[in-house]
Amino acid sequence: MPENPDIQKAKTQIKKLPKNIESAVFNLSEEQLDTPYRPGGWTIRQLIHHLADSHMNAFIRFKLALTEENPTIKPYDEAAWARLSDSKLEIAPSLAILVSLHQKWFVLMENMSDQDFSRTYFHPESGQKQSLFEVTHLYAWHGQHHLAHIQHLALRENW
Repeated sequence: MPENPDIQKAKTQIKKLPKNIESAVFNLSEEQLDTPYRPGGWTIRQLIHHLADSHMNAFIRFKLALTEENPTIKPYDEAAWARLSDSKLEIAPSLAILVSLHQKWFVLMENMSDQDFSRTYFHPESGQKQSLFEVTHLYAWHGQHHLAHIQHLALRENW
């Protein structure tokens, strides 16, 4: 049976996200990186660090679901993580994490069967099982969502 084209599109978005983020922030100054994408929102710097944190968690959850039967994952307070001191670092370490992590993640997904994508984990905050098929789409969307925040801010500010 041929692979679902929707899952291929989601996998490709995950694969390309680090390069797209790097392109979006390439010429930004430190002041621009410290600009919130909306009033009261995170800065671009915090968004980059958040993507690394969030996608590291997602990758680990993927591996847990592939190696355990419907494991319960550990939620975390994303907003609290964004306030920690490492979210004030330059963005290079988190960009490097995204490049390496997404390379590993894409290779993992490229070698997964349809049955693998049907594996699940239990998310205690939602009280629901989530399939890796759903999670792949969620994180493809997540990356595009935050990339759009950066791109729209740059357009709005004429950077």
